[in-house]
Amino acid sequence: MIAVSIARGRHRMVIAEHKHLVEQGAQLVELRVDYIVRSVDLKRLLTNRPCPVIVACRRPQDGGKWARSEDERRMLLRSAIADGVDYIDLEEDIAGTIPRFGKTKRIVSYHNFQETPANLREIYDRCASHDPDIVKIATMAHDPKDNLRVLQLIADSEIPTVAICMGDIGTASRILAGKFGAPFTYATFHQERELAPGQLSFDQMRSIYRYDDINPDTDVYGLIGDPIGTPLAPLMHNASFHAMKLDKVFVPFRVPREHLEPFLGYCRQFGLRGLIVNTPHKESIVPFLSATDREVDHIGAANTVVIDGFDRSGYNTEFKAALESIDATLGRGGEIDVLSGKTAIVLGAGGMAKAVAFALRSRDVHVAIASRTMERSQELAHKLNCRAVEWSSRHSQNAEIVVNCTPVGMHPHVDDSPFEGDYLRRSMIVFDTVYNPEQTLLIKRAREKQCYVVTGVDMFVRQSALQFERFAGQAASQEVMRQSLRKWIGAAKTSMAE
Repeated sequence: MIAVSIARGRHRMVIAEHKHLVEQGAQLVELRVDYIVRSVDLKRLLTNRPCPVIVACRRPQDGGKWARSEDERRMLLRSAIADGVDYIDLEEDIAGTIPRFGKTKRIVSYHNFQETPANLREIYDRCASHDPDIVKIATMAHDPKDNLRVLQLIADSEIPTVAICMGDIGTASRILAGKFGAPFTYATFHQERELAPGQLSFDQMRSIYRYDDINPDTDVYGLIGDPIGTPLAPLMHNASFHAMKLDKVFVPFRVPREHLEPFLGYCRQFGLRGLIVNTPHKESIVPFLSATDREVDHIGAANTVVIDGFDRSGYNTEFKAALESIDATLGRGGEIDVLSGKTAIVLGAGGMAKAVAFALRSRDVHVAIASRTMERSQELAHKLNCRAVEWSSRHSQNAEIVVNCTPVGMHPHVDDSPFEGDYLRRSMIVFDTVYNPEQTLLIKRAREKQCYVVTGVDMFVRQSALQFERFAGQAASQEVMRQSLRKWIGAAKTSMAE
């Protein structure tokens, strides 16, 4: 199950959200009564409740809002038990002062907003000594391995245990708690109202990660990077796994640069079968791979890793996806090479620019690299045996292909373009790797000039489909991926407008 936390200042808002959640499929809610501004009326909250309830009243040191005396708080907790609440949450330092009564189940909890302590088992034993039905441990993660430590605690515990890490490094523990045997995990009512750092919303847990379907046998795939940003790869891959009825889940892991090597050493213990690799790890992961494809060898970067036992095989799907996207736009399958001999200007000098420029060079395209940092442009041009030009000279290259690999034009800066429309010509190929929005200003101007266009959505979906095939051993539905991505882009626009 997912315990959905409700924290509102008025009773009527708590009751309304409780009703709404049950209508959306919630089976358990946590009422954070420390958020209620006036005196808490438990009978009003609990009478005719539409689903089982956890009552929690947190002190400030436990991440709560309780502003009155400790005696009043403990009296409130005892009253909730007397009123027959389904679950009561008691911090381990007070659990011994509040005895079991009636049918109310006891959650004995520990919260640490600073770190994940080394003595997790000792903390568990302390909680277990206070007659719990469930032990709850929530700690702050600073190392990706903290996720594994709390998940292993769940698996090794004698009493049903909910153990999760907070913060964006800890997201994986919330999603994988059920795989390791937790009776439930926690989510918030809405993604903009998190009650603990890194908490996901009920909708995200169900619609993106399909938490209810995760079980001990579920294969896990991960997105690694730092920062993670909006985890769109899990969105698309999980939609495809669900559509094809595959027992697999895609999970984001924030892995800081200095933690990459140790993460690769223990990642199998999460059940990980594959990785999508984002910045800053695409190049630094290569020395840790057992095998690599031709593209990784030439580009020096991998964005896909398949894990089979202790073997890690690396691939670069951006190379092939770039060429497939261009060929599809031109209406050719590549057997007639219409790219050979053309001139391209590639804007940017990062990982995507490297993959796209190498792809174009493999088809005998004359490539010029332009970025705001000439030194980076020169470095990339030297690796690929092409030219580097000043950013200010990008319009004067008489290019037939323009590829944007910079974030210019990305939401919310939708009125910006990395290449002026006046320099676009009919039948040019214009390729923008920005996917939010799909119709960037550059793409709009290119359509007006009757250019051939490749959007960031085209590219992202194709490279994701190639990754999916590596992971699942079968072709993905590109349409499912495309629909899930466009749905997210539409929801993001609506959210920003509101």
